[in-house]
Amino acid sequence: MNTFTAIEIVRTLLVLALVYLAYVDFRSFRLPDFITLPMIAIGLIFNCLSPWKFTGFQDALTGAVIGYLFLWGLNFIYRAAKKQNGIGMGDAKLLSALGAWLGLSALPGILLVASIGGLFGGLIWLRIQKKSLQTAFPFGPFLAIAGIIELLWPQILQTWMQSNPL
Repeated sequence: MNTFTAIEIVRTLLVLALVYLAYVDFRSFRLPDFITLPMIAIGLIFNCLSPWKFTGFQDALTGAVIGYLFLWGLNFIYRAAKKQNGIGMGDAKLLSALGAWLGLSALPGILLVASIGGLFGGLIWLRIQKKSLQTAFPFGPFLAIAGIIELLWPQILQTWMQSNPL
């Protein structure tokens, strides 16, 4: 099997997993551990041992840890202020998995796209559902879409952010 075919198979499987997770989260507000946790481990192993890695192992490990801790930290602050969770830990595990596969350098772009998508998509979803702004909505689908963009078009988000500073 040549390198192009092997890496395309890996990308396809990862896209399918992300699409499935987006669907499950959209329908149930849950990101199952039996998928997210193996995605973290397999991403780290892939980037450590595979000749077709997406990033170096150190970047993958740092991305996995920072990805989880970033959303965990946001939730910690929100919970301290509001006395309730603001983001599910399934979202933190999904961002950790994206960090494990794509590396720390991919996380800012993923978070930017997911946050903008979540803002507009969430407002539309709440309007369609006729719910208030205090109503929860799933963030996992937006993380998954942003992860797919970064996976299929590597560096496009970083390039765009560098050429369009805020």
